[in-house]
Amino acid sequence: MTILYSFAPVAGNHAKILILGSMPGAASLTVNQYYAHSRNAFWPIIAQLLQIHSDAPYEEKIATLKASSIALWDVLKSCKRSGSLDSSIETDTQISNDFESFFAAHNKITHVFFNGGKAEACFKRYVLPKNDLHWLKLVRLPSTSPANARLSLDDKCRIWHEAIRLALK
Repeated sequence: MTILYSFAPVAGNHAKILILGSMPGAASLTVNQYYAHSRNAFWPIIAQLLQIHSDAPYEEKIATLKASSIALWDVLKSCKRSGSLDSSIETDTQISNDFESFFAAHNKITHVFFNGGKAEACFKRYVLPKNDLHWLKLVRLPSTSPANARLSLDDKCRIWHEAIRLALK
């Protein structure tokens, strides 16, 4: 099994919120784009929040994120995984991204939102023990993955939008 690598962060200089996934899925890695799976709810949720078309070109979505107060990244820098499910990530192969440098460069971030439980678990396991991040508010949001079918898109939108709007007040 080959080692998978995540993408560079998407962050403007005035980011206040960091949204963290665990590791890009196979569809995303294939096209080198965050949340590329056609049934993933991430871009529809963010597009509605930032008032852009959900079918806008990827570059426009990224530019809109950078212009907003929202940054995007993944907890893991690399890992081994077959398929796209977080549950298939091999624990002993997980390497986290460099959050010390990231938070030093983006020191206005006050909230970290986890896109699902795996991102939260990896952050708490690999990042928190090595970094003093006591000022951050950490919140797990429902995964936008199509594998998380227990909530409708409307429910996910409501929960995500409420959390992000509260953080931006």
